[in-house]
Amino acid sequence: MPLTHRHAHRRARAAGRVIAAAALLAALQVRADEAAPAAPPAEPPTHSAMDAPLFYQLLIGEIELGNGQAGVAFQVLLDAARRTSDEELFKRVVNIALQARAGDQALMAARAWAETLPNSVDAHQSVVQLLALMNKPAEVPQPLTALLRIAPEVQRPGLIAALPRLFQRSPDPKSVLAALGPVLQAQTGALKPAALYAEARLSINAGENARALALTRELAAALPDGDDAMQLAVDLLPAEPQAEGLITERLKFRPDQHALRQAYARALVQAQRPVDAAREFRILTTATPDNPAPWLALGALELDLKHTTAAESALRESLKRFDTPAAGTETEIRARADGRQQAWLMLSQAAEQRGDLKAAEAALKKVDGNGLDVRYRRASLMARQGKLADARKLLQPAADASDADARTALLAEAQLLREQHDYAAAFGVLKTATERFSGDTDLIYEQAMMAEKLGQYDDMEALLRKVIEIKPDYHHAYNALGYSFADRNVRLPEAKQLIERALKLAPGEPVIVDSLGWVEFRLGNLPEAAKLLRQAHAGRPDAEIAAHLGEVLWASGQQDEARRVLAEAAQREPDNEALRETLGRLKVKP
Repeated sequence: MPLTHRHAHRRARAAGRVIAAAALLAALQVRADEAAPAAPPAEPPTHSAMDAPLFYQLLIGEIELGNGQAGVAFQVLLDAARRTSDEELFKRVVNIALQARAGDQALMAARAWAETLPNSVDAHQSVVQLLALMNKPAEVPQPLTALLRIAPEVQRPGLIAALPRLFQRSPDPKSVLAALGPVLQAQTGALKPAALYAEARLSINAGENARALALTRELAAALPDGDDAMQLAVDLLPAEPQAEGLITERLKFRPDQHALRQAYARALVQAQRPVDAAREFRILTTATPDNPAPWLALGALELDLKHTTAAESALRESLKRFDTPAAGTETEIRARADGRQQAWLMLSQAAEQRGDLKAAEAALKKVDGNGLDVRYRRASLMARQGKLADARKLLQPAADASDADARTALLAEAQLLREQHDYAAAFGVLKTATERFSGDTDLIYEQAMMAEKLGQYDDMEALLRKVIEIKPDYHHAYNALGYSFADRNVRLPEAKQLIERALKLAPGEPVIVDSLGWVEFRLGNLPEAAKLLRQAHAGRPDAEIAAHLGEVLWASGQQDEARRVLAEAAQREPDNEALRETLGRLKVKP
């Protein structure tokens, strides 16, 4: 009877499986031969220890696996691995379970491997990795301790330092720290620095920043020239301002550590401290003048600070370096092209800031593509020329736009309307956005800000409290609500509590320090208000903070300093609403 195509296919598959099984058996034969001592030439050859039942067992296991019976194959091959004590066969069994997404079976096989071969580093490491993957930190100490005992000394620090990466996606980082902390604290000698680093990183993941800072200090003392403590300090900086001292102390004695300075500057940007970040990038432009990246970052910061002339100067310096032909990988070449695009976009924005729309248009023509950032700059120029309706059309998402692109486009349209002081239209756009993307805290927050601009304070409060309910660590919402109360001179004790909560979530952020200074002013604490507002203004000298500082200085009898602060702010941002209102009320000419 002739074979059907289906039967032929089955036989071909079976033949393939037999070949694969034969290859595995050959490999086992080679290892058996290699493991046996070399026999004298005169003696008969040494035969493999593999018997017929084992041969049959391995063959059946591979055939069952090929038939899609992973569970059967797992049991057959695991039994064979135990009988042969073969590392490669144990690895094969673990991989079979992983490919079948059977985590419990993979862990069972890895544990059997470690029990059969108690001195196998790979076996114990597999157990630890699988426990991390399955989020079972409480079971890790025993195999981890065994692993550190049997691993070669040179490998042990790396195994310890890798622990935070293994558990970085754990849904319960506090339990990870509780389980691994005692093991790490027990390490001494050459392993102590790696243990300090791992425990500090796990502490950061668990939100125990004070503990992480103490461990980072200990690590910095143990390895004064090491990089790990500085990486930890940079990551801790937004939450633990005292970590900054470790960084500045290192840079004081090692000013040539440019990578550390750049990471520090980025952390300052994240902490909303543009003045300090600009200072560090300025140092980098002097230390590494041929590198375009610090020039570009400095230009962006100066633009944010409304230092238009300084921004344009730095951006043009970055372009000189981006435009210099340089060899590199495809990724590096693409990064230079992207940097060039960003520089021209910001030069267009800078020209627009100083009212030179012609120069802004010319800079924009240097930019390739038609992404949202380019369209936004074009829309902004159109709006400045009275073509707001056309500008809004330019920002509309395409009919087939993804949700992410549509969300970004709606935010951009709302921002454009806000800049044009059309708060009602901006509120409408954001209301549409929050209805489409319910639960999006950023969109709800922006809608709340527009409600405040429209004087809809009850709506604003309800929206901000909704943000806090959805995301309790959203510090902007606490700050905005507290500031609104303070600015309207209502519910001042509650305002202070809200702002202090925001400051706890984002220590040292200038706009929050400004809010706290403003509520202290409303409470009549002029010295404390002046101190806080000076601190906020030093970190971020924008027009609104300057207006608050100027008013407090005026009320404190320091009119000359108040005039200077207000005049400098008016020179940078003459159209700022809060500043103009303060100048008018105090009858101060800019």
